[in-house]
Amino acid sequence: MTALLPGGVFQYNAFDPYSHAKGGCTVSASLAGSVAIVTGASSGIGRATAVALAEAGAAVVVAARRGGRLEAVVAGIRREGGRALAVATDVADREAVFALVERAAAEFGPADILVNNAGIMPTSPVREIHLDDWLRMVDVNVKGVLHCIAAALPAMLERRRGHIVNVGSLAGRRPFPGGTVYAATKFAVRCISAGMQLELSAAHGIRITDIQPGVVATELVEHIPDPETREGFIERWQDKKPMDPEDVAAAILYAVTAPAHVNINEILMRPRDQPT
Repeated sequence: MTALLPGGVFQYNAFDPYSHAKGGCTVSASLAGSVAIVTGASSGIGRATAVALAEAGAAVVVAARRGGRLEAVVAGIRREGGRALAVATDVADREAVFALVERAAAEFGPADILVNNAGIMPTSPVREIHLDDWLRMVDVNVKGVLHCIAAALPAMLERRRGHIVNVGSLAGRRPFPGGTVYAATKFAVRCISAGMQLELSAAHGIRITDIQPGVVATELVEHIPDPETREGFIERWQDKKPMDPEDVAAAILYAVTAPAHVNINEILMRPRDQPT
């Protein structure tokens, strides 16, 4: 899964999503009959969440840009008796997102659960003016969330039920050096989530959850283009234990399996070794 190698490099290995479970996955019935769409599901939090939802009985549609990795996730779920479908999707592409939701409905039915997990984090100091990276973060982290909401929400409104989970970040509460624009996108996700709860939950029966993780051992750190920012992060976590993607997936599963009258609006979680 993930490891911090000598020299301070996070290793994120391809793995069998069910290898963590002794004897394989046991599909339960807590989400039986539900349909879930998970974006950013080719690795990390998204992949772990897709597996957790499938284990709980949901039919899962996994979406990400890397179709080959998605197929591996689907194969693992199906091998253990779950139902899953892979749809290669760039959430920054509005038409592709609407096609994703339509494909999910055609295969399994309208989505009961939407997990907006896709995100990127090419952090760098503002003084470096990496404008293309800034705009791409807005496209994926903010517009991508809005695209998915716009595509999935009408069917939820029609049925007066559904659950939208937005994967934000601890950075959505406070910025950090090098992460100013990334934090701004997660502040936006937090605001969108809070506003949706006000407008949609009591009036329309739709639950909203904002998951705000601190440091998680995923591929995000490998995609930081600025060497100073990347190496500084790795150095700070050399002797510390970040959360695993499965830890965040467990929090998402907790939220979506709460009783129907309970709306878990926010879950703020960080590693024990992360003080702020």
